[in-house]
Amino acid sequence: MSVLLVEPFYGGSHKQLIDLLKENIDDCVVYSLPAKKWHWRARTSALHFMQNIPESPSYRVLLASSVLNLAELVALRPDLGRLRKVLYFHENQLVYPVRRSQERDFQYGYNQVLSCLVADTVLFNSSFNMESFLTSVPSFFKTVPDHRPKDLGCLIRPKCQVLHFPIRFPDVTRFLPEHKLHRISEGSHVTCPAAASGDGSSHGQLDVAASSRSEPHSGSAEESGQHLHHHHHQHQGTVVTPVLERDTEDQTDPQPHPLPQPLATLPQASHPGALEPSQPSQPPQPRPLHIAWPHRWEHDKDPELFFRTLLKLKDGGLRFQVSVLGETFTDVPDIFAEARVALEDHILHWGYLPTKDDYLKVLCSADVVISTAKHEFFGVAMLEAVHCGCYPLCPKALVYPEIFPAEYLYSTPDQLCKRLRGFCKRPDVVRRHTVKVDTHVYSWEVLGDRFRSVLSVTGHSFSGDGSQAEVNPAGASSPSMQPAGVS
Repeated sequence: MSVLLVEPFYGGSHKQLIDLLKENIDDCVVYSLPAKKWHWRARTSALHFMQNIPESPSYRVLLASSVLNLAELVALRPDLGRLRKVLYFHENQLVYPVRRSQERDFQYGYNQVLSCLVADTVLFNSSFNMESFLTSVPSFFKTVPDHRPKDLGCLIRPKCQVLHFPIRFPDVTRFLPEHKLHRISEGSHVTCPAAASGDGSSHGQLDVAASSRSEPHSGSAEESGQHLHHHHHQHQGTVVTPVLERDTEDQTDPQPHPLPQPLATLPQASHPGALEPSQPSQPPQPRPLHIAWPHRWEHDKDPELFFRTLLKLKDGGLRFQVSVLGETFTDVPDIFAEARVALEDHILHWGYLPTKDDYLKVLCSADVVISTAKHEFFGVAMLEAVHCGCYPLCPKALVYPEIFPAEYLYSTPDQLCKRLRGFCKRPDVVRRHTVKVDTHVYSWEVLGDRFRSVLSVTGHSFSGDGSQAEVNPAGASSPSMQPAGVS
């Protein structure tokens, strides 16, 4: 085996990447630890791998996520230190949100800086991730009382490049309701180069004129957990069936069906054979807006803002349904239990379900997908939801302006609430809209060859025009390589 894949936190997006690489790149071997107790994995996993990775003359390349202290591993195992070492950042600890600055553990960020210094190539899943890390190095070391290291960012930057997280988007057409299938038949896969390049420019506003047309009804689907569907957790989620506004379609049938409409009660005739004046027929009321929140149940995803917004919609008497998806860990914020009670009549799906198909069915049935994150370096769940035809609403911060045009971004909680209030009143507006994000550019089909090149025995970096530049074993790039590295 020439490619050694080392993952101290084998779960979530970390697991998905390792599995994709092992499946699609020849001659790989994986050594991993379960996705539990993240802090201890960051502290001690190097010692575990030192003892459990056997020596082999066939190893040529080592790839590890930034959870691993790579500097410790190569010091403990000089044979691994001779390999070409590639480090992949799903997140970075220099800007990871903490509630109070004194809670930030210096060691985690320090480990990542050391790992970068010994790596030959450093990959980031987004430009936001890379730049936030590199530009934070000087301020991060200001907490050192004296004899602070200097110019570490300058030493690391030439090794860095952006290589977006590769997503394997499945075919979801069998789960899509009628109105989403109709958009596809009209050619709804819109390429949005500016969104992919991260310029944040707007690509037109929502087609309000389309909302005046009649809206087809469609059924809802089942649920699963966030990007959790690739997390294979042991716990089971629950599905809450609200008393009101629940689609009554057979849950075993993956095909969408129209919502059954109640039969009107015929007026009683005053005498046999008499005809009543014809009554004007009332147009059927569209089903409520279906809002999805597919994120980890942790404070950094700001569930408080999400539920506070939904309670405002409820207090305003607006019709909506919600699916709260995502994985849970040991400490679930109290707001989830409180919101489950307060929003009981609006809940379609609640928690994790174990199959990816169930998860995709929920996203396909949803109209809007929301992020309220205070921390996001890429956002697999939001892109998967867009792939399933959801209209995204994201903060105008973090990685989101790099991926989503301006019309899908909000700057304040009031803006988020105002957008959702309008969509609740006119759900047909979002159901007619074609999202202007080309998810294909984040697919394994597009990014796979770049991963193969980076993990080749010689290894290659990528300049801004997409051309390759060979990286030597010491980690220095050839003169043609763009120093900062871009996607």
